[in-house]
Amino acid sequence: MRSFARYVKDVVKLFVLFVLCTSIFYFGLQAMHSEYQDYHRYDPPEGNAIKVSSNNIDYDWMDRLSILFRLGE
Repeated sequence: MRSFARYVKDVVKLFVLFVLCTSIFYFGLQAMHSEYQDYHRYDPPEGNAIKVSSNNIDYDWMDRLSILFRLGE
């Protein structure tokens, strides 16, 4: 049979391993956050960009309802 001291030693080792892995994961997430914090996804396009969609189209409520049911938008 295992002694109580050996059982406690195994539990402490498992706890230390858990804390170590959790810390590595946490600091990894912090590093990724700081890397992408100032990343601007929606900068104005450069070069020969063309606007594809327009929000100036006026639909009546039946057309909008039809689009909602068809496309889920």
